[in-house]
Amino acid sequence: MENVKQERNLHCLLLAFPLQGHVNPMLQFSKRLKHKGIARITLAVTKFFLKTANHFPSVSFPVETISDGFDDGGAGEVKPVEYYEICWKIGSETLAQLIERLRSSGSGVDCLIYDPFYPWALDVAKKLGLKAAMFFTQSNSVNLIYFHAYKRELVLPVTEAEIRIRGGLSALTREDLPSFIREYESDPEIAEMMIRQFRNVEMVDWIFVNTFYELEKEVCEWMAKIFPLKTIGPTIPSSYVDRRVPDDNEYGLSIFTPITDPCTNWLNKHRTKSVIYVSFGSFAQPGAEQMEELAIALKITKMPFLWVVRASEEAKLPENYTDEVSEQGLIVTWCRQLDVLAHETIGCFVTHCGWNSTLEAISSGVPIVAMPQWSDQSTNAKLVADVWKIGIRVRKAEEGIVRRGEIIRCIKHVMECGIGEEMRRSTENWKKLTREAVDEGGSSDINIEEFVSSLMRL
Repeated sequence: MENVKQERNLHCLLLAFPLQGHVNPMLQFSKRLKHKGIARITLAVTKFFLKTANHFPSVSFPVETISDGFDDGGAGEVKPVEYYEICWKIGSETLAQLIERLRSSGSGVDCLIYDPFYPWALDVAKKLGLKAAMFFTQSNSVNLIYFHAYKRELVLPVTEAEIRIRGGLSALTREDLPSFIREYESDPEIAEMMIRQFRNVEMVDWIFVNTFYELEKEVCEWMAKIFPLKTIGPTIPSSYVDRRVPDDNEYGLSIFTPITDPCTNWLNKHRTKSVIYVSFGSFAQPGAEQMEELAIALKITKMPFLWVVRASEEAKLPENYTDEVSEQGLIVTWCRQLDVLAHETIGCFVTHCGWNSTLEAISSGVPIVAMPQWSDQSTNAKLVADVWKIGIRVRKAEEGIVRRGEIIRCIKHVMECGIGEEMRRSTENWKKLTREAVDEGGSSDINIEEFVSSLMRL
């Protein structure tokens, strides 16, 4: 089959949305496609993203650019809806130009794989006669919620205390919904932009989701009856899961500079499963009051902790805090999270429950203290605590802040014996299932293989 693949000389163009949490999963999927025999892979990002990204990886395939209309920055200075409209127009034009340029150079594209945050990419693909695939970087449970909102089966704004959605999800509360759905009335234009991910979904040839079948079995089965859906995750560097893709040791792309050796050296000084790891990812921005509550809670536990506080967030820490906890904790501006989670000293992960961080915790077998901030994170936290049983979700006080006592309660719940041990057994089981999914003959591995084969037959 390998020889046949090479004879066809298939070419996939992957269009990523310009956020680290969206680009990295596509990069990893690209490596899997290359490993499966897709001869030519091209990754496309915006000009501004490529200009500003630190440590953009040296990959074995070319990286091209399109324009979103803000090549020199400034996207954050306009309203999201205005950015969306400008990007739709300029992005469509420059994507079409890129595809035509590749075709004229003898490297025609067979399939466009695009982030649904760019719904207009499907129009471009079909106009130019290409096969097209959506690539979702969020959980399939979140996809299901947005799909029902798109079909208007989930009526917005949500007024019910309990929400039941067809397709395999258990009953939800308002607090379990993605923030754009839960708070629809506060900004319906942005909510509709998120819902529009499913625009013209009936025209798409494949839908890829960065999850694995066993993790969201009921939802995946229901959606697969409606769409040509394939689970292909988790899109984590191969060396941390199945070790089958050569030299796939890291994501490579980071918009921040990781502090590596100091983290490893510090972790090496501590006992197995004794360290609290805290990070809210590359984008979330907890308020100053919330940061203070978390800081004090960590200090009170007297447990060692490693806390990632991005440079833009450091001013939110209590005065002199870093010096006061220097014997107990290490605070860094960024780290290689997979290396930290894989370290034997990590006992729990206090996280915002972004989807990439959630998958990394699952694949590493680390229990979670879930502190969701916005977007899809509340839904992920619901799954972590109530469905997969691999963590505990903090409860907010009436004013929307998670108080120090609640944070301490949740950390002790995970770190101490009893219920915490049950949670650890569950995380170890999911860790095993994660690796089986991407290993040879696993559910995600088979789905990627089937996609390559079907592309071959066209």
